[in-house]
Amino acid sequence: MDLWKFVQENVVLIAVAFVSGAMLLWPAARRSAGGPAVDTLGATLLINKEDALVLDVRQPGETAAGRIVNSKTIPLPDLQARLKELERWKAKPVIVVCASGNRSASAVATLKKNGFEKVFNLSGGFGAWQQAGLPVEK
Repeated sequence: MDLWKFVQENVVLIAVAFVSGAMLLWPAARRSAGGPAVDTLGATLLINKEDALVLDVRQPGETAAGRIVNSKTIPLPDLQARLKELERWKAKPVIVVCASGNRSASAVATLKKNGFEKVFNLSGGFGAWQQAGLPVEK
């Protein structure tokens, strides 16, 4: 069978295969763009053993409902302007958290671009932290 004829007769099938493949690869591409990720267990180890900073980049309305104990809140839109507040953590681990992991991926990129050495995105965000039954404060 001629390849061109096969493509013409199965264009919808080929398009579906391409789209489904792209959908499978998208989460991996997002993770790599947001820097290294850490799960809740890894995050607790970094907090307890290396005195990591937990940086919450959610909006004040979101953090009012609860936040990780001892976390520092700087909403993502304010991060660039408030980097000076984080200077002392440039060489220490910083775990960035948002609701699901998308905004925190952007914050990780900003911090890395500004010289922070050990920056991690909390996989699953604040929701994963709560699901794991880890301590939160209001």
